Amino acid sequence: MTHEIFVPFWGDPDLLYATVDSVRAQTVQDWRMVVIDDCYPDESVAAYFAGIDDPRIEYTRNETNLGITENYREAIRRATSPFITILGCDDLMHPDYLRVVSEAARRVPDADVIQPGVVVIDESGKQGLPLVDRVKQRVLAPKTTDGISVLTGVEMATSLIRGDWLYWPSLTFRTDTLKRVDFRDGLPIIQDLALLMDIAFDGGTLVFVPQVVFSYRRHGSSASQKTLLDGRRFRDERAYYRQAAQLARAKGWSSTRRTAKLRLMSRLHAITEIPGVLKHGNRAGLQSTLAHIFAI
Repeated sequence: MTHEIFVPFWGDPDLLYATVDSVRAQTVQDWRMVVIDDCYPDESVAAYFAGIDDPRIEYTRNETNLGITENYREAIRRATSPFITILGCDDLMHPDYLRVVSEAARRVPDADVIQPGVVVIDESGKQGLPLVDRVKQRVLAPKTTDGISVLTGVEMATSLIRGDWLYWPSLTFRTDTLKRVDFRDGLPIIQDLALLMDIAFDGGTLVFVPQVVFSYRRHGSSASQKTLLDGRRFRDERAYYRQAAQLARAKGWSSTRRTAKLRLMSRLHAITEIPGVLKHGNRAGLQSTLAHIFAI
């Protein structure tokens, strides 16, 4: 069963090449990789892929810059295999990634999303565990039995709205699910959480396999960090949590609705960001952070 790996690209070419090498090092070799260059201004990238003699690797360049969400949609439109991974262009698959997620798909035939174990690395590749990741992995991630945890529907929705403990670039998705459940417009900062919640509201199934087979690169000066400092991150979160509570109410999922209205972990996250916002942010960022903590 060929596994398709899509790599939407805009960033450091050297990190992209390391990502490609990590896919080529898989113990399971039945894969196809498509790199979708979103008009990154470096002609050497196309030349690099032209020099690769591997029919499983395809490089394509968009005619115009689509942006993150539309480039994800382009990957999904191109998908033909039962399962796909939309891999970050600076993240790394460990050699057993495809073996582990394929085994999880066999064990749980109705899986829509598969989350393997992840380690966090910085810009230079050094492994660490920042506070946000300690909470994700030690507090929010479900405890597993028999090496696997399965959450469906209301359980999946409640777990994720309590605190998003998933790592988007490391996820494997059922392709039919992504073709049916689209990204919500107007939520660029938390589009991944919104999509995953919609999969849960659709009755989807999330499988967690804690075996570590992926390195997620967390940049200190990432775009997501900038959105914390200028207020956009928490503004979008408040808007979506209100929306999620309404969706849960319509489904009759009272536990999900209560968790979305309380948004305890999200408020705690805002508290931990106050020193950074005071030091590096602006007035809008501080106002948004305080509103996120205290607003009902």
